[in-house]
Amino acid sequence: MTAHALLHRVAEKTGREAVPFTLDGVPASALAGDTVLTAVLTQCGQLRRNEFSGLPRAGFCMMGACQDCWISTSEGERFRACSTFIAPGMELLTGRNDA
Repeated sequence: MTAHALLHRVAEKTGREAVPFTLDGVPASALAGDTVLTAVLTQCGQLRRNEFSGLPRAGFCMMGACQDCWISTSEGERFRACSTFIAPGMELLTGRNDA
């Protein structure tokens, strides 16, 4: 899934634990302290699909001021990915067609 990642880590502190989650039903891993936005975009190139156009979206302001980073879980919960930290076992959905 990382072949089309939008974000790439270029410098990283060592010692952060891996946080397992699923993204569109596929096992993935983030680092403790990552936001959901970072966790998702280091795995693929979109956070969700626009409700009106169906086009991919990846967040806009990256700090919780806009409404572009909403993401859903497999249980139907919705939250802002830029201000929510990744947690073990999260089951996130991007709406990608190839997932």
